[in-house]
Amino acid sequence: MLTLALALIASPAFAATIEITIDRLVFSPANIQAKVGDTIEWTNKDVIAHTATVKGGWDVMIPAKSKGKVTLKAAGTADYFCRFHPNMKGHVEVAP
Repeated sequence: MLTLALALIASPAFAATIEITIDRLVFSPANIQAKVGDTIEWTNKDVIAHTATVKGGWDVMIPAKSKGKVTLKAAGTADYFCRFHPNMKGHVEVAP
């Protein structure tokens, strides 16, 4: 019984995958909340490529009609944008 209790306490929390859709030059949802270890996955429904770029941080290429993803490694907030279409913007808050 004690072994089971220790195993449950020592188990890491399950990481989530947060899905964001890109359609008609818009990230949806544009604002998300996540935790360190979670993965953000963008699905690009447009016929042109996009990026999800944080200045000084990650830069994810998302080809047309495809997906791209990043695993969050640090807590904090980040504003991201598409390098090809700077009016496309998103925001993520990452909890520890």
